[in-house]
Amino acid sequence: MKITTVGIDLAKEVFAVHGVDPLGKTVLRKNLKRGEMAKFFVNLEPCLIGMEACGSAHFWARKLEGGHTVKLMAPQFVKPYVKTNKNDMADAEAICEAVARPNMRFVPVKNVEQQAILSIHRARQGFVKARTAQGNQIRGLLAEFGIAIPKGIGAIARAIPEILEDGENGLPGTLRRLIQRLTDNLKEMDRQVEALEAVIRQDCKKNEAVRKLTEIPGLGPITASAIVATVGDAREFKNGRQLAAWLGLVPRQHSSGGKQVLLGISKRGDTYLRTLMIHGARSVIRFAEHKEKPVNWLINLIGRRNKNIAAVALANKNARVIWALLAKDRKFQPDYTPAAAAAEA
Repeated sequence: MKITTVGIDLAKEVFAVHGVDPLGKTVLRKNLKRGEMAKFFVNLEPCLIGMEACGSAHFWARKLEGGHTVKLMAPQFVKPYVKTNKNDMADAEAICEAVARPNMRFVPVKNVEQQAILSIHRARQGFVKARTAQGNQIRGLLAEFGIAIPKGIGAIARAIPEILEDGENGLPGTLRRLIQRLTDNLKEMDRQVEALEAVIRQDCKKNEAVRKLTEIPGLGPITASAIVATVGDAREFKNGRQLAAWLGLVPRQHSSGGKQVLLGISKRGDTYLRTLMIHGARSVIRFAEHKEKPVNWLINLIGRRNKNIAAVALANKNARVIWALLAKDRKFQPDYTPAAAAAEA
């Protein structure tokens, strides 16, 4: 019995394993406990292992890569191969079938350093969301007592001391103490965000690829660090457009019968990365509007289309530049002109 392909349905304690031979016949259907996983695959002849790119997938991929070939796939690409009702063994069988498809798209396995940096980004993102929620809660509680605070975290920090010291605004002592407690918590989350950003900037100084990307207008240390940690080897993408599509910065298609129909941006991929890219593009547009310089494609685009469209277009362009810098090991040149365009000029 020679097993050539194995599908693993990942879980917390019990893993479903499905294996087939060279002819595609099922020869293995087994549930393994967490402590049995490493021992089982060490004793198994080298084979192709497929898993969904979900929680703990990168850890197990690194763990099993010793003598096996491990491939990770997006869950939405595996779902069509589930034949009947959903259960762990049916999912493992679908994974085993999907990983053997020649046109399947795979997710690169992240190393420990990449995951560590991304963990910092996720923690920072969590503090930012919690800070926003806390600020909205403070604003909502005070609104019930007829006190309105303008939008923005900074507005809350400026307004709260004056509100608490005002003895004629009708706030009871219980609420004043509560608002003070919530404000202290808000300041603590501010400190946590700043501390994590300092860690990211420190990593930026050590990583040459991150420093290279920060030279692109609209990409700061946080965005550059997140891109390098998430993308890994940019040569996995065939060209810059593939990277832009992976980030969800290209139009969706609904074409049929030879008629090309393009819709809004697809919004596929990592929402966090796409958000950072677009916000960075907005800052470039805001700066470009007030700076006197020769007319270029961005200024022309702002004059013809909505600023939101221009921001996505600039983010798309930056994604292609990022691919060129990482995949071809180049340095950013603001006045770079492609050879073909230069020859035509």
